[in-house]
Order: sequence, then C-alpha cells, then structure tokens
Amino acid sequence: MKVLYFARFRQIIGRSSEEVVVPEGITTVRGLMNFLMSQDNGCAAAFSEEKTIRAAVDQIHVALDAPLDGAQEVAFFPPVTGG
Repeated sequence: MKVLYFARFRQIIGRSSEEVVVPEGITTVRGLMNFLMSQDNGCAAAFSEEKTIRAAVDQIHVALDAPLDGAQEVAFFPPVTGG
C-alpha cells in the first residue's frame, strides 16, 4: 500500500511517501497509523496528537476508524482551512 504524508507530517517524518506492507490484522486507518508509529520514530512524533490528523483512503476523506479493505493508498495530512 502506498502511504502519503503531507505538510507537517512530511516535514516531521522526512519523506513524502512510502510503500508499506500492511500486516494481517490491521484493518483500519487508525490501526495503520499505530503500526507506522511502532515502526518509525518520525511517525511516532508526527502522529502523537490524533486530533490533528486527517486521512484519506484512495483520495476520499475518511475518519480514522475507516476500514482499509482493498485500499491502494492512504494519505495523512493536517486539518485544512480556507482563506
């Protein structure tokens, strides 16, 4: 699965994307996020405040408890404001 990092997530983690082999049993965006945090200190720092994390699965905005069923891409980004 391709995982994309935008804005401050990219800055903290140090890369804009990566290919991740999602272990069996990880079924939600939050589960993926927790897995990434356990594998990488940059991800642990970037994802430390869950309320500031937004996600998209296959380019559709979703809640963190959204399923990963068949997902090809997950993106993480901060809240977006207009102006």
